[in-house]
Amino acid sequence: MGIEVVVEGLSKSFGRQTIWRDISLTLPAGEVSVMLGPSGTGKTVFLKSLIGLLKPEEGRVLIDGVDMVNDPDRKVYEKRKIFGLMFQDGALFGSMNLFDNIAFPLREHTRMRETEIRRVVLERMETVGLAGQEKKLPGQISGGMRKRAGLARALVMDPQIILCDEPDSGLDPVRTAFLSQLLIDLNARIDATMLIVTHNIEIASTLPDNIGMLYRRDLVTFGPREVLLTSQEPVVAQFLRGVRQGPIGMSEEKDAATLAAEQRVERAPLRVPDIVPQLVPSPGMPDRQAATRRRERVMTMLPQLPPAAQEAILKSLLPPARQGRR
Repeated sequence: MGIEVVVEGLSKSFGRQTIWRDISLTLPAGEVSVMLGPSGTGKTVFLKSLIGLLKPEEGRVLIDGVDMVNDPDRKVYEKRKIFGLMFQDGALFGSMNLFDNIAFPLREHTRMRETEIRRVVLERMETVGLAGQEKKLPGQISGGMRKRAGLARALVMDPQIILCDEPDSGLDPVRTAFLSQLLIDLNARIDATMLIVTHNIEIASTLPDNIGMLYRRDLVTFGPREVLLTSQEPVVAQFLRGVRQGPIGMSEEKDAATLAAEQRVERAPLRVPDIVPQLVPSPGMPDRQAATRRRERVMTMLPQLPPAAQEAILKSLLPPARQGRR
């Protein structure tokens, strides 16, 4: 089962530039979470901070008793082995075939025999739909296959936490849909905690149990998917609907004069959209244990959630026939 990730008061700067500040959230064990945000809001920096590749100036990242920010490098390095990291571009070695790319972490960090390495690598390649492709070089396969090879490499160490950086980058909508289904099937199979960084609304709408959003150096919100998907917060509503009206401009934010001019123009309020159903595992896959845990957790939170989110959650719990009669 995956491990809970607790982030407390995290702040990160590069020189005088503040990337984000005072971020606090909890990634529930075994659940799939997504971090959204416009380009340039530090989503990838946040991902690298969780695993200890970057060191924030303030705050803590607590994973199974280890603080990935402040504890000695020896403890951080050891805890990093429970992570699987899927990079934006796959990060494959161009001179190695797919088998050797995927086997690399096992050869680097374990004393596993080659016969066992071969068994594990071929199993993971089959999991991501790459059986029979082990001799191909990264330059000989499509971008979607490179993504899946990167995911297979992230899985060889049997991670309890999986971090995916823009898994849809460079993929067409059809391949993105296949990858989303692959990730939800993977969660059903191994029950790992997953965090996906993206700006793809289709992924955010259909894949996660929880969603957060970074904007203007702050965490706008983080919680059950229904909270963000029904939010009327201007920046959230603008981002989800992909409209020009709102705080986000071509640069990260619009200036005060532009916002004031927009507000003087009367427009109908943005309608709260219907929430599309969350992806479920493919036929033949086990039920997601995280879905049961999430349902119990969210029901305890229900009285504190906004009314629109409460309604969406309760509607999602109704059998399909009853939903159709509402």
